[in-house]
Amino acid sequence: MNDTRIARILQEIKSLLIILIIALSLRATVIEAYIVPTGSMENTIMTGDFLIGNKFVYGMRTPDWIGIPYTELGFNVPWTRFPKFKKPHQGDVVIFKYPRDHFQKYVKRCLAEPGQTITVRGKKVWVDNQEFELPEHGKLIDRTTLKNGLKQPGIFLREDWNRDNFGPIKLPAVGDEIAINSDTNWDYLLPLILMDGHEVTLKGNGISGEFSFTMKDANDIARRYSSGLGGWLHGIFSSEPYRPNKVGRLYSKYYNQNNPDGELLNIWSFRFTDEVLSYLWIDGDPMNSIPSYVVEQNYYWMMGDNRDDSADSRYWGFVPEEFILGEAVVVYMSWGFNGEGPRFNRIGKIIS
Repeated sequence: MNDTRIARILQEIKSLLIILIIALSLRATVIEAYIVPTGSMENTIMTGDFLIGNKFVYGMRTPDWIGIPYTELGFNVPWTRFPKFKKPHQGDVVIFKYPRDHFQKYVKRCLAEPGQTITVRGKKVWVDNQEFELPEHGKLIDRTTLKNGLKQPGIFLREDWNRDNFGPIKLPAVGDEIAINSDTNWDYLLPLILMDGHEVTLKGNGISGEFSFTMKDANDIARRYSSGLGGWLHGIFSSEPYRPNKVGRLYSKYYNQNNPDGELLNIWSFRFTDEVLSYLWIDGDPMNSIPSYVVEQNYYWMMGDNRDDSADSRYWGFVPEEFILGEAVVVYMSWGFNGEGPRFNRIGKIIS
């Protein structure tokens, strides 16, 4: 191999590396790519749509994590957000980090902004006493309407609410002050404290050990572990259920009656008693020494256009501004995973 050919190969490798760096830089700062795995936004967005999101409009973010894509092999890094052109508004279709598993991205429609009050009655959504009508391509697939007062398992705040009758609930806004006393609604407050970046622990006389509250849901993370590349490869060679070893290690971190050695607690599965305030600590200080908590960022309410079949804020609550990645703009590719193959009629579709 002569020197000219070696120089040509090195030049081609250099060109490819430059293209790769540019592509990764655009993805990290300007463009947010997302593949739609569920039908929660049908028929506005279909399962199998490949979306491009505009990060620029809400303020570009520098990377907050560096590592191998589609794995958890990496580390967190300090990040910042550049000035934004606008904040997320009611009606925007938003790509964001899922609050209960930051490695998952969701796409939903913003229905309510910080400080607004949202209510669902008989499947109809009201924001500040004005109806937010079902979007043009949205749909209701269940003719049954759950009764008002019927409690649905897994609903946010554990109230006597359900997907069709929810609230009213006011969205937190930066600067809101929430009193801390024996009447505090911890289901409402503790997620805000955690998502604002504080540490909340449970300890004290009569409690064996020290426990940390977390927004990360073991079930959601376990599903991601089982549905990744390892799950796909396992499905090719075996018909047995796939459960990687790290799923067991994951569940071992969470406390429950069958796992007393676990040190993590989920807010939505913990029973808050009247005396719990005496055992809560925030950033190492006793919670009962603080008269109130001031919300540090804005929070949004996200719901799917497929109202009857969407796991959204009705189940897992608020989305902090910090987790918002971009506004969904266009479908650049679409693939029907049920055997349809490429759906060329959806390529180039503007999302609204």
